[in-house]
Amino acid sequence: MPFLMGQNVYLDSEKLSPTDRIEPAIKHGTLSIGFIGLAEALVALCGAHHGQSAQALALGKQIVGHMRELCDQATTQYCLNFTLLATPGEGLSGKMVIPDRELFGQIAGVTDRDFYTNSFHVPVYHSLGIAQKIDAEAPFHEFCNAGHISYVELDAPPGPNWQATDKIVRKMAAAGLGYGAINFPIDECLDCGYSGVFPAECPGCGSTSVRRIRRITGYLSTVDRFNPGKLAELRERVTHR
Repeated sequence: MPFLMGQNVYLDSEKLSPTDRIEPAIKHGTLSIGFIGLAEALVALCGAHHGQSAQALALGKQIVGHMRELCDQATTQYCLNFTLLATPGEGLSGKMVIPDRELFGQIAGVTDRDFYTNSFHVPVYHSLGIAQKIDAEAPFHEFCNAGHISYVELDAPPGPNWQATDKIVRKMAAAGLGYGAINFPIDECLDCGYSGVFPAECPGCGSTSVRRIRRITGYLSTVDRFNPGKLAELRERVTHR
């Protein structure tokens, strides 16, 4: 972190000389180890991911639990804040699959798409119910002490149906989700302001100047800012019911 350290922005970095070790400064932050592609790893190892198989779910918990144990051991050994991050991998999800496909070939459910699945998520293209998706992802939240999110995908804003939203949120809380989200598309005409869900031109004025807002894991963004890997993921998303 040459800028943060060099400009003394990082706490206690002003006490360091160019040849000093940096532990006295980085002890104030976290050293997060992130992961993506648990679903693809499980398909490669046992032929199914954790949204399809109880065996795969059990193996997935062992894998992620082992990573958390290693982070905890490193924290104790080095007296630094090592943590496990369920990363969205905005850039890596599309980049990492390319060399893997070149090295291992096109493997169904593993390298046959243009992206890897975020963290411990069930693949976006796998169709299952809201409660099933929550139950498949909930056990991983407790392992990921640097950050984690699970979401369910709706095909339209829930609108005044607050009872459905309340039921989903309560299910997330009961399952142990530390951070849960309800996704739905929002399209907005930049000419007349019409808002809704429309795949092409604005139904209000016919304009094609439309802003499309979607969640890219933890935050909302306009689709035009998605990278190729995330655009490929967005095209394959299915809704949960």
